[in-house]
Amino acid sequence: MNFSDFDLPYEVQQGIEHSGFTTCTQVQEQVIPRAVRGEDVAAQSQTGTGKTAAFLISLFSRMTRNPVVDPGDSPQALIIAPTRELADQIFHEAERLGKFTGFRFLAVYGGIDYEKQRDTLSKGVDVLIGTPGRLIDYYKQHVYSLKKTRYLVIDEADRMFDMGFIDDLRYLLRKLPDYSKRQSMLFSATLSYRVMELAYEFMNLPEKISITPEQVTVEKVDQILYHVGKHEKVPLLLGILSREKPERAIVFVNTRRAAEMVVERLIRNNWKAAAITGEILQKKRLKLLDDFKGGRLPVLVATDVASRGIHVEGITHVINYDLPQDAEDYVHRIGRTGRAGAEGKAISLACEEYVYSLEAIEAYIGQKVPTGWATDDMYHKEIRRTAEERQQAEQKRQSAPPPRHRSGPGGGRPPRRPSR
Repeated sequence: MNFSDFDLPYEVQQGIEHSGFTTCTQVQEQVIPRAVRGEDVAAQSQTGTGKTAAFLISLFSRMTRNPVVDPGDSPQALIIAPTRELADQIFHEAERLGKFTGFRFLAVYGGIDYEKQRDTLSKGVDVLIGTPGRLIDYYKQHVYSLKKTRYLVIDEADRMFDMGFIDDLRYLLRKLPDYSKRQSMLFSATLSYRVMELAYEFMNLPEKISITPEQVTVEKVDQILYHVGKHEKVPLLLGILSREKPERAIVFVNTRRAAEMVVERLIRNNWKAAAITGEILQKKRLKLLDDFKGGRLPVLVATDVASRGIHVEGITHVINYDLPQDAEDYVHRIGRTGRAGAEGKAISLACEEYVYSLEAIEAYIGQKVPTGWATDDMYHKEIRRTAEERQQAEQKRQSAPPPRHRSGPGGGRPPRRPSR
């Protein structure tokens, strides 16, 4: 179906055309007609299938045709997301799709602009998007209320459970009007028993929609795996990047130390790259993501803390420099490419340290990951640090002050704990 086939308000159709959308994805085709009629929906859908546009188009259509006379300090719609990155991505898509509706949007989450977010929220918004912690923080300060909120969206509900947010989520849902007085939509990668229990408790007989195909992994992602020695991974990575020439690629590693090492080696070999790890401040994190989205940073190196949080269109390649140790993370990693029907490529390097994860990954996705053979010409000759640079780095390390220790009872270092 095309979006023009739906009976949508003119302002919403303008936003769809402005965003460049024409043909619906499966989840949009299934969700929008039901949601526009006012039905509650619980949809199972993989990441990258267009679910954000599905619920935003439905929300804007309902809000346009059913204007609120006096919402007071309550947002008309509340959208709850598990991560800062997802909340920010929903916000930007809402601004794009809702450009002609006149609605006011705000995303609230931890890490930046506490007072600025608070001040904007206190002036009133139509669509409030946020993570559970920050939403509860402002709610308890009476910055906003939920007494007249008429629409609710819970995105990535399964992730709420995984991240331990379920108690916070239930707290917010109990502050909303009764489910018979609002419309609710829930989206999740899996409609497990615990997710459906949440749906039946807080939603009004939701229509259950399942879009996920038989395969766990995204169908249009071309997967390939190379068995490689640990010491050969950087030359092979450089060779793959040189051959594939990705427009926008994510390289996944398992540790912060590995991320720093890979970025250093890529930059030395004339690739623009940066790392996103759990220790990166939120302001810098958003700047890196903005550069990545804008094409100013072609290669992003990330740990698994970012595997569910990066929602960027047009990622052509995902490279598992390290095979993930959790099989489910493999699916989330390669789900960063092949989004919304686009094609993508996932390349994995299986070294002696992490190859033991492969069996569990293949069991989880229900298929063998296709194996390729790295020929000699695929390895790129690496530009390494000169002897002088290595010597300077070693001198810098040796001249660094030793770590400070608190004095023990005797004035010296505290005694070591006995080993078990």
